[in-house]
Amino acid sequence: MGDTARTPSVLIVGTGFGGVGTAIELKRAGFHDFTILERANEPGGVWRENTYPGAACDIPSPLYSFSYAPNPHWPKRFSMQPDIHAYLKRVVADHDLGPHIRYGQEVTSATFDEGRWRVETAGGETFEADVFVPAVGQLSRPVLPAIAGRDSFEGVAFHSAQWDHETDLDGKRIAVIGTGASAIQFVPELQKRAGKLTIFQRTAPYIMAKNDTRYARWQKRLFERLPATQLLGRLRIFLLAEYATYAMTRHPVLAKAFELRTTQLRHKHIKDPALRRKLTPKYPLGCKRILFTNDYLPALAQPNVEVETGRIREITPRGVRTEDGVEHEADVIVYGTGFNATDFLGSMKVLGLDGRSLDDAWRGGARAYLGMTVPGFPNLFCVYGPNTNLGAGSIIYMIERQARYIRQAVEQLARPGVSYVDVRPEVEERYDREVQRRLGHSVWSACTSWYRQADGRVSTNWPGLVTEYDRRTRVLDPADFRVVASS
Repeated sequence: MGDTARTPSVLIVGTGFGGVGTAIELKRAGFHDFTILERANEPGGVWRENTYPGAACDIPSPLYSFSYAPNPHWPKRFSMQPDIHAYLKRVVADHDLGPHIRYGQEVTSATFDEGRWRVETAGGETFEADVFVPAVGQLSRPVLPAIAGRDSFEGVAFHSAQWDHETDLDGKRIAVIGTGASAIQFVPELQKRAGKLTIFQRTAPYIMAKNDTRYARWQKRLFERLPATQLLGRLRIFLLAEYATYAMTRHPVLAKAFELRTTQLRHKHIKDPALRRKLTPKYPLGCKRILFTNDYLPALAQPNVEVETGRIREITPRGVRTEDGVEHEADVIVYGTGFNATDFLGSMKVLGLDGRSLDDAWRGGARAYLGMTVPGFPNLFCVYGPNTNLGAGSIIYMIERQARYIRQAVEQLARPGVSYVDVRPEVEERYDREVQRRLGHSVWSACTSWYRQADGRVSTNWPGLVTEYDRRTRVLDPADFRVVASS
């Protein structure tokens, strides 16, 4: 066993908030031997990829930002995609992460071999490091529905995360499949341009008003000169999110107050009783993602919009046919069908000890201790991994806690003679049983959604308050890991 300390090398995949936040945490702690691999040519993650009309965040910007990098110049409370993307690029520049980023590097495989991770990219390059941190997120791989005839459509078709900005949409017959978080943002924009807009809705979402406002010049100056004023706003939003989580996970009676507000909003904007019935959810509030918008319901009430709730039988060369045999002709189909949120590492092939595949380890559903580390895959730490998504609140809060925990793991590896750390199977199993038991009693187990797998397992969401996650990840306990000495 060696007796001198070393500086572990770290390989991070992705330059979204997760990868950037982890890199900054390492750098602030004095660890500079890290490389970030990014498949695109600039940072940004989902905020680089999603450029559809109306793209914005449904978490207020004072909370949807790094705690150590407040932005007094947000243009509005709920900022749009270009402003969030610009913020993230500015954070990368301010923390001088550029020299650490290798662009155009799409990771295809990662193998743990003789105490180190060997990572290969689509371009044929190989990188090696002591620690491997996949930070590719849960909402980065668009899903197209398995509908018969999908490839037969003769018009223009695209997923909202791969928006076709070249197609002229003015006056066109547009079909939108899906009514999730992206659709409620781009549908109002399409309504203004379409000759006819047909929304194919499988289940109605719960809609709440978006308490949005533009920040005045004096407010921005105040935030800049007295940062505590913006911090107070951040705290208020944080507490409201914790209250909403408490209502959904522990006190269903409190959730009724939120449900009442969604009912009032439908009655305010939708005067047609038949349409209102179509837009009324038939599952508990919070079971699917609650959506915040001021424009969606008014858009659906416009004369050029039709909401179709019949099941889709097939895509035809000329449009969409529902099970009643009606063909809804369209010039353009937009898929607002979300992402493969339970496929946490995408097409990346990951091999751990003894050549074991992570796909095999996750065959029954992705799982990881504290959402980060998996037995048999030493020195691997996911960011925004299994069971770390939120029903309310800012994922950046969770990311900062994960980055802090990963930094502590790197500190353990920097100790003399340590080769790798591997979470103990019994620790991960005990943790997973607890999380799944709690989720089984939560609202997220009450209906079918992207939170759940086909077998009912919820592999995406955190079951409690974010303050609990903060407490449980605050200090890495070495006893949770098998520590292997270097030879």
